[in-house]
Order: sequence, then C-alpha cells, then structure tokens
Amino acid sequence: MTTLLTKLFIKNPDAVSDVRVRSAYGTMVSIVCIVLNLLVAAGKIAVGALFGAISIMADGMNNLSDAGSSLVSLISFRMAAKPADREHPFGHARIEYVASLLVSVIIILVGWTLFRDSLETLIALLQSTEPAEVASATWLTYAVLGVSIAVKLWMFFFNSKIAKKIDSSVMRATATDCISDAGATLGVLAAQIVAAYLGWPWLDSAVGIGISVLIIIAGIRVLGETKNSILGEAPADDVVESIKALVDEYPEALGIHDMMVHSYGPGHHIASLHVEVDGSADVFHTHDVIDNIEKRLHEELGIIATIHMDPIVTNDETVNALRERTSMLLCSIDERLSMHDFRVVSGPSHTNLIFDIEAPFECKLSDAEIKQKVAAGLASWEGTHFAVLTVDRQ
Repeated sequence: MTTLLTKLFIKNPDAVSDVRVRSAYGTMVSIVCIVLNLLVAAGKIAVGALFGAISIMADGMNNLSDAGSSLVSLISFRMAAKPADREHPFGHARIEYVASLLVSVIIILVGWTLFRDSLETLIALLQSTEPAEVASATWLTYAVLGVSIAVKLWMFFFNSKIAKKIDSSVMRATATDCISDAGATLGVLAAQIVAAYLGWPWLDSAVGIGISVLIIIAGIRVLGETKNSILGEAPADDVVESIKALVDEYPEALGIHDMMVHSYGPGHHIASLHVEVDGSADVFHTHDVIDNIEKRLHEELGIIATIHMDPIVTNDETVNALRERTSMLLCSIDERLSMHDFRVVSGPSHTNLIFDIEAPFECKLSDAEIKQKVAAGLASWEGTHFAVLTVDRQ
C-alpha cells in the first residue's frame, strides 16, 4: 500500500533532498493520517457513547487529537518547503522540529485529560454505595476496536517507512504515537472482554487510566527527542564519516580537525572544518583543492561547508620527530587523545611545543589534569620543552 501511494502521489520519489519532494511526502502522509484518524475516532466515539464505555470514548478522543496532530504536520511540511529569505537565510526546514514539539504537547495534554476524567469516574464508582452496571459490549464493539488496532499498526509502519526515507522527526513522532495507540486500544479491547465476563464495572475506568499513562509517556518521549533537535546535538556518525571519507580522497589533505556540523532541518546541514595542508606547497593549488572539496560536499552530501586551511611543516625532521613523540605521549595518557596544529618554536634556553588537543567528552580527566600530565611527560625528555596547548572537547 505504501509503495502504491508513493507511485500515485509522489513525483521523483527518490529525490528526497528536494524540498518539493519532501513536502509532497509530508502532504501525502498527513492527509492519509487525518482521514484514517477521523474514521477511527468517529467509530470509537459512536460505539462508546452507544454502550456507555468510558475507555472506548477516551480512546476515540485520543484518535481525534491524532487527527489534529496530523493537521499540524501537514502545515509544517508546507512551511518547511518555503525557500530561504532575508529573515531566514538558512531556510525553513527547522519548522518540522517545532511541529514535533507541538505534537508532543498535544499528546501529553490529551493523556492528562483522559487520566483526570478516568480517575474521577473510578473514584466515583468506588465510593458509590449502589451497584454499578457493566458497560455492555457487542460484536460491534469488538469489531470497531479490532479494525482500529489493525489501522494503527499499518499507520505505524507507514509513518516509520516514510520517516526513514526522508529523515522526518514529525513522522517519527507520529509513528511512536500510532504504536502507543495500538497498544492502548488492545488494552481497551481486553478490558471490555474481561469486564463483561467477570462483571467488574470499575475495570473500564481503570483501563482508561492505564491508557492515559501510556499516552503521556509517549508524549514525553517524543518531547525529549524533539528537544535535542531544537537545542542542537552532535551530528550523526554517518554524516561525520561521510565528510571524512570524502576529504581523505585528496592526498593534499593531511588531517581534519575542529569539525562542526549544524543542522537546519532534515537535509539542511552547514559544516565548518579545518584541513591540515603542507605549508610548503603552492598556495594556489592547495586553495583549488579546498574549493573542490567544498563543492563536492555540497553536490554529493548536501552539506554547505566552509574549510579553513591549516598549513603545517612536513619537511623538517626535528619537527616531525617532536610531533611523533608528542603524539605517543598523548596516547600514553589516554589513547583517545589526539592533536592538531602542531608547531615548534625553539629558543636558546627552551623549546615551546604549540598544539591543540582533542579530548572526547567521555575522557574523565579534566583539562587541567591533561595539561599537568603533558607537562610531566615533557619534563622527562632531554632538554627543556614546554607545552603551549589548548584542550578542545568533542
């Protein structure tokens, strides 16, 4: 079904880096979800009202809110496709993160409302001195709930597949909501069967409470994922490795460091990095190589990159020996430490080794401790060597 819908409504379905194609995917998925959620919600609300089942009506209201969330997603994809302008020079793709935030808030609010109403009903039933009747259930009830579960499972796989294809946080959030809804409806179905068999009128409200808790947890999970995207997070490993692999194709590039990748929405990455080059090489040739790397990063990976050239000494035996010895010293402190921008300034009484250290956040040593250990290591060498260094966390 997903393949059929894609063929019918998406032109050039594999050109996912094209904002128009992404918008078409978003429009297709949102409309499908709106229609299905409205149908499922209508069926549950009607059956719940007809047979007096609070949990079924609550589940239907949850699906109605899902239709509203899909409407938010539809609007966000339309806005994300807008081209860059003076006020938004990096485009509008980050609106998807805002939409995910709105979806998560809607999910949490619906969950809280259902929790409150179900709890009030349960307390009233437990405090009542008169016997309460169990909400009647028929095959119509079971059929509506069973169809709803099947529809929500299909929607989960539908949203997950498209989300992976176009890297959409909104669709991942919707997929998470769908699988939570399927589990919640399964709980409602089980409760209707058990309550009718055992004659427990309070089970309907108790299940309503359980469903609301699941909905709130799903909303909080989506909120946490969206928060990271909005605040900024480390680039995906595959993005970093792709950049390194492309740069490594050029023998003029002797090393990479200080790489920063900023995401302005799916398919919109801006990167800056330093590339070490031979300081004795022709500067015009080296600059041409850097230009070619930037061009390929944009054309092949969709990354707008700015590369800073760092010239280093490669034909001085003394500098090369000190660089190698310093690198070994860092490995002895922590094998995850590396360095770049290594320079040597020699004087009549001492020699300064100037370089930057890259230390992962997982390294438990503080910056001061790393500097102390480097200084102690240099003190054991012949002659007088001092380190003028900066520790960069990555």
